[in-house]
Amino acid sequence: SWSMDDIATETGSADQLAEALRILNIVPNPYNAYSEYERSRLDSRVKIINLPEKCTIKIYNMQGKLIKQFKKDSPQTYQDWLLLNHAGIPIASGVYLIHVEIPDIGERVLKAFIAMRQQDLQNL
Repeated sequence: SWSMDDIATETGSADQLAEALRILNIVPNPYNAYSEYERSRLDSRVKIINLPEKCTIKIYNMQGKLIKQFKKDSPQTYQDWLLLNHAGIPIASGVYLIHVEIPDIGERVLKAFIAMRQQDLQNL
C-alpha cells in the first residue's frame, strides 16, 4: 500500500524564499522611451515585479546617489516607478541600480537601462 501523508506543501521555507529572490525583475528593461504600462503621453513608468508583500526598494544612479526609495507594504506583487526622483523630477537617461531588500530573507540588485523621451506637450 502507499500513503501521501509525508507529501505536503512546505510554506515559509527560508530556502524557497531565498530562491524566490531570483525572479525579481524590472520590466520593460531596457526602457526605450515607451512601455505598455503608460496611460498617457505624459506618463513614463516601469514596474518592479514579483515582489513580496513587504520590502524596501532603493534606486541608485551609477554614481551611487540615491534617486528614489519605496517602502512596499501591500499585497500587490509589483511596484510602479514613474521614472521620477525623490523630488518629483524626471530622471535622466542612463543605467540605474535597483536594490530590493526583503526583511529576514535577503536582497537582490537589479540593473536597468532607461532611455527617456522628450516630453510632447502639444496636442494634449
